[in-house]
Amino acid sequence: MRFPRTLRASFSNTFAADGVAQGLAKPAARRFPAFDLARVAGGLVVVVLLLLASLAPSLAQSSVRPPAGAVTLAPPGPEMQGGALGNRSDAEVWHDVRKGAAGRVSIPDPNAPTLIQSQGQDWRVFHNEVVKVWGGRIFAGVVVAIVAFFLIRGRIRIKGGRSGRVMPRFSLTERVVHWFMAVLFVLLGVSGLILFLGKDILLPVVGPSVFSLLASASLQGHNLFGPLFVVAIVALFVTFVRGNGFRWVDVVWALKGGGLLGGHASSHRYNFGEKSWFWLASIAGVALSISGILLLFPDHLPGMVAQTTPDAPPARAMMQLANLVHGIAAVGFIAVGLGHIYIGTLGMEGALEGMTRGTVDENWAKEHHDLWYEAHLAESSTDSVGAEVAAAAGKV
Repeated sequence: MRFPRTLRASFSNTFAADGVAQGLAKPAARRFPAFDLARVAGGLVVVVLLLLASLAPSLAQSSVRPPAGAVTLAPPGPEMQGGALGNRSDAEVWHDVRKGAAGRVSIPDPNAPTLIQSQGQDWRVFHNEVVKVWGGRIFAGVVVAIVAFFLIRGRIRIKGGRSGRVMPRFSLTERVVHWFMAVLFVLLGVSGLILFLGKDILLPVVGPSVFSLLASASLQGHNLFGPLFVVAIVALFVTFVRGNGFRWVDVVWALKGGGLLGGHASSHRYNFGEKSWFWLASIAGVALSISGILLLFPDHLPGMVAQTTPDAPPARAMMQLANLVHGIAAVGFIAVGLGHIYIGTLGMEGALEGMTRGTVDENWAKEHHDLWYEAHLAESSTDSVGAEVAAAAGKV
């Protein structure tokens, strides 16, 4: 069958176009599958990388072993179960924290669970507003009383004057122990008062530079000589306890005010005032020694005591209690000690000689310790040197 020429030309052009189209389409048909596979492979790689990235933390955690002795935290308590904020308000939680409520921690420090130790606030208020304030008032009152007594009464003289005869009164051992304690009393008393009241009294006067030097030196000296005080208080008690027991004559002496309220007040070797001072010094000295040792070693002793004694308070509370006991005992010890120093030096004629030479005038002994004077009258002598030697040998 033959087509017209025009149709054959049209068919030829059409077939040629189709051939060209087919020839051009063949390479594209071969490239499309390769491109699609590349996209799929790239997507798979991305997915795999994302999965590995998401699993990496858990894999890393599972490969780390906890150290030996690690503590596993307990699940949260009921107050924290109930959502992000728990079942309790912030005000309730912080109220308990302020009152000393303890939490849970993973470290072996017994103080760590307590965020706020409420007893510390009580200690600070009592120390600053009671012990320091009243301690300062007591010291000021004692000084005023001593000055007023001296201005009104003057120095207590020996009524009959000096007799020229002396009596052995204190042995060499007694005098050494006494002056050992006296030196420590001055060193520890002065340094302790600087630490106790210096910030309120000295700092405004001398300024921060000078006060810092005084406070630092006082702290070092107090810590250095403090342990010697323990030895001194034990030696003082053992040396002077004989003869310091109270008797009925001491009650009468106290009722007469030592003779200041009228009439003669009899006494043995020690009168009521001296015996009271001895027992006060002994009791306060023990309190100062125990509390001072605890304060001197705060990182060791309080914790050891708390662990070995079931009824003992916690270490931190023990330190606060020791601080208060130390301050109160020091106030009493120093205040009464100032009166003792005054009477033994400026306030009474003939009293200091007993602790320097070991002997006292016969008239002084008869006036102030008449019962002891009568028991030792045979030891009275005009030989002062011989009496001092006898006193040093303990013939008192």
